[in-house]
Amino acid sequence: MTNLVEVDQKAAGQIDPELRAAIGRIARVPQLLIACDYDGTLAPIVADPTQAVPLPESVAAVRALAALPQTTVAVVSGRALRDLATLSRLPSEVHLVGSHGSEFDIGFVERLTPELVEVRTRLQVALREIVAGKPGVRLENKPASVAVHYRTAEPPVADEVKARVAAGPGTWPEVTVTHGKEVIELSVVPTHKGTAVDQLRTSLSASAVLFIGDDITDENAFANLHGPDVGVKIGPGETKAGHRVAEPIEAARLLGLLLQTRQHWLFGERAVPIERHSMISNGETVALVTPEAKVTWLCHPRPDSSAIFADLLGGTPAGHFTVAPERGGLPLGQRYRPGTMTVETRWSGLTVTDWLDRSTTEGGSVLVRRLTGNAKVSLEFAPRPEFGQVQVRLQALGDGLLVLGSNEPVALHSPGVRWEISADGGYDTARATVDLAAVDGEQLLELRFGTSSLQSHPAPAADRQESAEDPWKAWVRGLRLPPEGRELVARSALTLKGLCHEPTGAILAAATTSLPEELGGVRNWDYRYCWLRDAAMTARALVDLGSLDEAEGLLRWVDGCVERTGGHPERLHPLYTVEGYELGAEAVIDTLPGYAGSRPVRVGNLANHQLQLDVFGPVADLLAAVADARGSVREEEWRVLDAMVQAVERRWHEPDHGLWEARLQPRHHVYSKVMCWMTVDRALHVVRKHAGQDRPDWVALRDRIGHNVLEHGWHEHAGAYTVAYGDEEMDASSLWIGLSGLLADDDPRFLATVLKVEADLRSGPVVYRYRWDDGLPGREGGFHICTAWLVEAYLRTGRRADAEELFEQMVATAGPTGLLPEQYDPLAERGLGNHPQAYSHLGLIRCALLLSGLVKP
Repeated sequence: MTNLVEVDQKAAGQIDPELRAAIGRIARVPQLLIACDYDGTLAPIVADPTQAVPLPESVAAVRALAALPQTTVAVVSGRALRDLATLSRLPSEVHLVGSHGSEFDIGFVERLTPELVEVRTRLQVALREIVAGKPGVRLENKPASVAVHYRTAEPPVADEVKARVAAGPGTWPEVTVTHGKEVIELSVVPTHKGTAVDQLRTSLSASAVLFIGDDITDENAFANLHGPDVGVKIGPGETKAGHRVAEPIEAARLLGLLLQTRQHWLFGERAVPIERHSMISNGETVALVTPEAKVTWLCHPRPDSSAIFADLLGGTPAGHFTVAPERGGLPLGQRYRPGTMTVETRWSGLTVTDWLDRSTTEGGSVLVRRLTGNAKVSLEFAPRPEFGQVQVRLQALGDGLLVLGSNEPVALHSPGVRWEISADGGYDTARATVDLAAVDGEQLLELRFGTSSLQSHPAPAADRQESAEDPWKAWVRGLRLPPEGRELVARSALTLKGLCHEPTGAILAAATTSLPEELGGVRNWDYRYCWLRDAAMTARALVDLGSLDEAEGLLRWVDGCVERTGGHPERLHPLYTVEGYELGAEAVIDTLPGYAGSRPVRVGNLANHQLQLDVFGPVADLLAAVADARGSVREEEWRVLDAMVQAVERRWHEPDHGLWEARLQPRHHVYSKVMCWMTVDRALHVVRKHAGQDRPDWVALRDRIGHNVLEHGWHEHAGAYTVAYGDEEMDASSLWIGLSGLLADDDPRFLATVLKVEADLRSGPVVYRYRWDDGLPGREGGFHICTAWLVEAYLRTGRRADAEELFEQMVATAGPTGLLPEQYDPLAERGLGNHPQAYSHLGLIRCALLLSGLVKP
């Protein structure tokens, strides 16, 4: 494989750019068929056909490609199948097609009808008579054809043979004639390489075909290519192929490049651990930065819009913005500037400071990258709007670049930078080198959305950075942070604040889509939306820290969602776009390989259509917390509170899909019933404390729900409250039978449930949400939010030492800048799931406040 990699590196510089781009595109189709000729393609043309041995480089590439998933390799040759197999000695994974498509397997001859066998016999006799006594001419008998080779014959002899064949057997109606390089093939089966490739395409359901050949007979295959297919002709001559290389060794390099590109597409390029990504935010959108200062994720204009940089899910072809010292090397470190959402990445002689700003004139976002130091710096700017689905061009103009082809203007202001723009099949990439020592130690790069302006900003970079950071710092100073783990909680709070969409009041569940819950698996979901449950729990954590603005904004957003139900709050969806509207259909982006090859990459979320009766509880709990902190209830909040109780009253008795959104039939989930109880309980608290009233009808409803779940949720054999009525499997959410206050902390049934969750679901530093069959293949990691619930359960049941230990283990799994994804794999010791996850950080905040005594269990 080492030799093959060396071939790839050479190929990168020698292959025509358009052909390289075509290989890059076809390497990323879901089902790829690679078909090629043998003589003159895999093996050089030689005088003695029995000595036509394939190039070692070609064999290595073909073997490796055939071993890849979703990839089929076939050799389609004019040779008889038996001879082809003997000469090529290719593994069984490579399909061999002989006699121009007449032979797909060794037993083909037995399938000829008696009539065709008779024609083949007459054909052999006639051709033997024609070539008898003709030096340099030989016949090759095949199961369904006869080939007349005249490569080594003198021209007059060859011309005579060709004329007699054309005037004789070539005129027979039962015979198909194919002309190749110094060979005539006469077949009793009407087929050629084009029909052979079509048959392969159909049987394999191939998304696209790459065909490589050198012979005249290969033109039939080139002629049948269409759509995303790629044809490559070897050598000179007229051709229907779209591309050309000079000789077989170049075809081998081409196959090596295809192998490398497809491997990256299938399995992902070197994947930076999820938890090592840092998030930046400006309250309108978010971006992720790797530890090496590569912007690997950025959606615009909203965080649930399409991505312009999706390297996180598709590698470099999906878009990125990279800054690194020209000399290379790993950074010395990366950190957030204290109290801000600004990220600094440091090398010796180079500091890259990244933040998201807001445009003061156009109303869009601005990604600012401030480079300081004395090193030479390499820049690479590769925007790929719409998850790389839209072709873009870059135009150097004045002090920067314009991104052309997107549905809105985008400009990169980069004064003094001289960019070199290269085309990659409809996608432009700009590269440059900046000597910081020659520009007084500082270079500013501004990616501006919603504008084509390349004018300089009037304020110095340092002043702009301070202006962007001051609101974050002021907000953190106003929080009630615990003495223990103060910085850790502050970072979690800033992360939650960064997930808030300030223009609407919505709060994201996470910053990303499709980061896997199992590497290489299919548990990949889109979390860039606002779940009523997640958002309410997030806002509640910030209320506990002393910040009400986020909760008030969210409650206004919820009020809008309720209003759009037309008086039917029980019809609320579990999640909405950040603008408060229903999601479109869940879709898959086939062209993206996914993080570390974890496919599919999804956009949208089918859980939008599920019934989740628990969502009302966290909203009512948040509203109660806000009312208590402020001392009053606003008009829209009364509407929301009443709507939550109405929804519960109308539907609490129904089965639902539950908070984990398993794509199974609805059940009577214990957690959902507990949250229905909590909805009415918190509503009663609000009306009693802040309206001086009582609601006997609500009291009766609350007690009826409570009695129902306490009676039916308990599973005698399990000795605990389980996932759903009548089901024995445990679920971490069952801890809420006590965390909600429905059961007292010292109730034996709560104590038993805590012990059962610990025994069945805890593994070292994590707690799994469940182990029951959710209908999906694979196994996910432990959920940080479930770990936080068990920490609180330990505290409630008098196990403080266990709570402290588990909390320390949980925070130790965070990335170097303090961020947590959704899950953690205790065996592989790495994060999993979308990142950063609101659940994880609100759980950390809750635990820290409980352990410090700043809130009561």
